[in-house]
Amino acid sequence: MAEKREKLFDQFPPVSTAEWKAKVEADLKGAPFDKKLVWRTNEGFNVQPMYRLEDIESLPTTNSLPGEFPYLRGTRTDNDWLVRQEIIADTPEEANRIALDVLTKGVNSLGFHVSDPSPAALSVLLKDIDLSKVEINLSCCLKKVLPLAESLVAYVQEKGCAETFRGSIDYNPLKKPLRKGVNIDTAAVAETACKLLDTVKPVNGLRVLSVDSDMLCNAGAYIYQELGYALAWGASWLTMLTEAGRCACEVASRIKFNMGVSSNFFMELAKFRAARMMWAQIVKQYTPDCEDACKMVAHATTSRFNQTIYDAHVNLLRSQTESMSAALAGVDSITVTPFDVPYKTPDEFSERIARNQQHLLKEESHLDKVIDPAGGSYYVETLTVAIAKEAWKLFLDVEEKGGFIKCANDGDVQKAVTESSEKRHTDVARRKEILLGTNQYPNINEMAAEKIETLNGALACGCGHASQEGCEGPGSLPTTRAASDFEQLRLDTEAATNRPKVFMLTIGNLAMRLARAQFSTNFFGCAGYEIIDNLGFDTVEQGVDAALEKGADIVVLCSSDDEYAEFAPAAFKYLDGRAQFVVAGAPACMDDLKAAGINDYIHVRVNVLDTLRDFNNRLLKK
Repeated sequence: MAEKREKLFDQFPPVSTAEWKAKVEADLKGAPFDKKLVWRTNEGFNVQPMYRLEDIESLPTTNSLPGEFPYLRGTRTDNDWLVRQEIIADTPEEANRIALDVLTKGVNSLGFHVSDPSPAALSVLLKDIDLSKVEINLSCCLKKVLPLAESLVAYVQEKGCAETFRGSIDYNPLKKPLRKGVNIDTAAVAETACKLLDTVKPVNGLRVLSVDSDMLCNAGAYIYQELGYALAWGASWLTMLTEAGRCACEVASRIKFNMGVSSNFFMELAKFRAARMMWAQIVKQYTPDCEDACKMVAHATTSRFNQTIYDAHVNLLRSQTESMSAALAGVDSITVTPFDVPYKTPDEFSERIARNQQHLLKEESHLDKVIDPAGGSYYVETLTVAIAKEAWKLFLDVEEKGGFIKCANDGDVQKAVTESSEKRHTDVARRKEILLGTNQYPNINEMAAEKIETLNGALACGCGHASQEGCEGPGSLPTTRAASDFEQLRLDTEAATNRPKVFMLTIGNLAMRLARAQFSTNFFGCAGYEIIDNLGFDTVEQGVDAALEKGADIVVLCSSDDEYAEFAPAAFKYLDGRAQFVVAGAPACMDDLKAAGINDYIHVRVNVLDTLRDFNNRLLKK
């Protein structure tokens, strides 16, 4: 007799989206659904609190498979990405020694900055490295790109691995307009690029046309901006060189995307999926001879924009989620930026931790065993299409203006990214964007000035410029990290001869005074002030006396809104200007309190950064 099988959910009737929404609205007790639960992203579209099968039924993107055009689900049929480490060294000999060491520790992709492109120096740099198994990625000053390519091709041929070699040379002539606001000569760029293509013909796996959109990510660009500009950047290579007589297949197969990845986990995952799909469609329009030319090769580097100097080990949490996004999205290789980059040259410990973050994703989480695990997810599939639409709008806008190179020369790209960066800095200042340990829940007793060796992570390159920050000029991309303004506050506090003391005058309603004392501790802790918390006082006079006994510079009244009408005027009068007086909250009686001379209030709607800057100006003695 055939075994009768019962399906698990047959006992439950289907529930429609309308029924779910009605239930949610009932639980919200009259609060508007869209205002409370729908999230408006920086990318320009709304994210719903729930997604269902009906949301993706009409999406054509769900029909593709990994390894198949348009490669939304990956360009490969596996997910074994390369673990890359950037080698920082002063000489080729030292760089080679470090490289050989890290190759024994799970790294299979290396990044070098080359100051001497001669064959002799390159032979020293790559000595004993198995080029058939290790990806080699080189960067150098623009004027040295052609000699470096010639040396590398000759070395690869000498080693007999021209067919198996994988690697790149970072030819990015747009660094000058993007970082320094200096225009470039398109004709000269095309000439150099054509010479590069001719030079590297013997080595199929060597990519030499760079799209370094990680520069935009580290400047504070939004996700759709990085994606839209990256696609336009790549298309500029195709247009420029096909117009110079090169076939689309040849050009596309030499382009490498070096992209950033920030901490917005699902959005970044969706970004890389959308990037592959859209790039394949763009290349297709140039009618390449082979479909493989439509495959994007993407390297991901975790963001520097959201890294912090204070509570720097939180950077490990940020880069872990970022690398996980990239891995799940199916990128070709990943560099995890060491956690101490904002304030020093990475050391052996921080580089080991950065490597191990990827090993954890492979060896413990097995993310390399499953390709595109997000495929079919109602949420991720919807995000992928939504991000693609916004990025495509930007791509078309750039094309209408004459292409990416013209927009970079005109400063349009830099202006747009600067506006986004400024908006993000404002959001950090107002705590709309949280940097744990910096603008929320700071370690108030941490001192960081002594550990800073290279502020902002500026690392000198062979031509005397900073490789990441410090080369900006008029019309250039911004270089300040999101945390830099708050960090300057704390560094100013450390440099001052006095560290302000903030006293919590807690009184009245127990729940409210404790909550507001916690809020105030976090608020003033962001400037590195000393915090003196208390369990509570019976009278405001008792609290003020205790504050003055402790030498408080700021007295924060922490109570309930209803009680402020009584407590605040009494405490302010008794304090009599012997310390700064602050009310924690925005009570209904605020106008009356202001009329009494009480002007300082801290609450969730104030600009934390501007408020703390004001207190620094009042209190710090240089």
